[in-house]
Amino acid sequence: MKNYDMNEKLHQIEAVIEKGPYKDDWDILSAYRVPEWYEKLRFGIFIHYGVFSVPAFANEWYPRLMYDPAFDAYEHHLKTYGKHTEFGYKDFIPMLKAQNFDADRWIRIFKDAGAQYVIPVAEHHDGFQMYETELSDYNAVDMGPHRNILLELKNACVSKGIVFGASSHRIEHYFFQGVARKIESDINKEFKRGDLYWPSVCAEVDFEAVEGEGAPSEEYMQDWLVRTCELIDRYRPLILYFDWWIQRTELKPYLKKLLAYYYNRADEWNCQVVVNYKHDAIPFGIAVPDIERGQLSSQKSYRWQSDTAMCFNSWCYTEQNRYKETEDILCDLIDIISKNGTMLLNIGPKEDGTFSDEETLILKKIGEWLRINHEAVFDAKPYKLFGEGPTAVEEGAFKDGDVKGFTSKDFRFMAGGGCIYIFAMRPDENGMYNVRSFANKQGEFNCRIDKVTCLAGNRASFSHDENGLHIECKNTDESRSPVVFKVSIA
Repeated sequence: MKNYDMNEKLHQIEAVIEKGPYKDDWDILSAYRVPEWYEKLRFGIFIHYGVFSVPAFANEWYPRLMYDPAFDAYEHHLKTYGKHTEFGYKDFIPMLKAQNFDADRWIRIFKDAGAQYVIPVAEHHDGFQMYETELSDYNAVDMGPHRNILLELKNACVSKGIVFGASSHRIEHYFFQGVARKIESDINKEFKRGDLYWPSVCAEVDFEAVEGEGAPSEEYMQDWLVRTCELIDRYRPLILYFDWWIQRTELKPYLKKLLAYYYNRADEWNCQVVVNYKHDAIPFGIAVPDIERGQLSSQKSYRWQSDTAMCFNSWCYTEQNRYKETEDILCDLIDIISKNGTMLLNIGPKEDGTFSDEETLILKKIGEWLRINHEAVFDAKPYKLFGEGPTAVEEGAFKDGDVKGFTSKDFRFMAGGGCIYIFAMRPDENGMYNVRSFANKQGEFNCRIDKVTCLAGNRASFSHDENGLHIECKNTDESRSPVVFKVSIA
């Protein structure tokens, strides 16, 4: 069993903080600025791939749900694999073979889909690291596929000009499998730091709470800091994504040290980096906020991110996955970028390293649409108005369970190269569009429009008066995908 000197690692972290310009102090950390390269991002790919991909049941929380009689995964596990004392979660590790995993192929598919950045989950709540580490034996190099999945993905990203990031969900591991202590299972004993099941604390945890019961122990928070700093040093991600629960008050001293360490390392390596966070865990302006499965209702002056999945029910591959329609994903992407955000869209590969046919098709369709409408998405910036239309977007996390129902009267706007881009969220069956935001009225939109073209190549004509910009453009296919118009100003 691997072990390490905690005090030595913490001393090394303190030395980096002491030497660099950033200190573990919110006031000093507020000097951070979002890098220019991040301002250009519109679309990225999130990857949930790990030991939980083996059972492929329910969702990526199978490592917890399999031990909880309140969920279907519990009975499924008993019927499929046997008693929890004889076949626990750790016994799935040898079954993660990744025999068809090809990092170059993955990244090529993502790039063809239009992705500018890729963020694999380096360590999920289950505590299994998908990369080589000196801190635990439970990693993808020493066990399972015996491959450094994260490093292979990074190398493929670098070779293809894709921004590489990494996601850490380690903090939630503290309690994630503690429910197994309530039943007869392979987690009914004490474990040491470095074990897969350490510490599996059985506690009633309010997942949204910032303090109260279930606080992580000092040793666990120190281990979290050491693990995350190792991830930074070994793999140098330009984006470091954190899931929830880092909002705990008790973790804040370590969170400040982590940010100071990461920003100092970036300064030392002469690069610029970004941290994604949720739930106001980090003071505003020190990192980039993320909204899980949700969006904002209005345009913001600051950069933000929405992360969502191609499936309604799971982040990882399962045999029960319910997939979204590509057209709905595109509508969400457009709504997000018009409000100064970027979309991180998740894929859940199968255990063997292949993608489902459904997710492969979604990525193919997204790529085809983005190639046609590239300039409106990647070469433009949010316009002074994000859009107009009858369909309201409810603000907040976990709002993507219902399809929003955008119509041909819903429009979103971007601007670039002296032009305005109008996205009709759905094609009109008669090919008639009226954009009221560009009505020719003094003091509002008071200029002459020279030309309106459809980026898809369909013939477009227009008229312009005090009631709006009227566009006529027949769709030449049966696609429900958004239609993009380029408005050239005289």
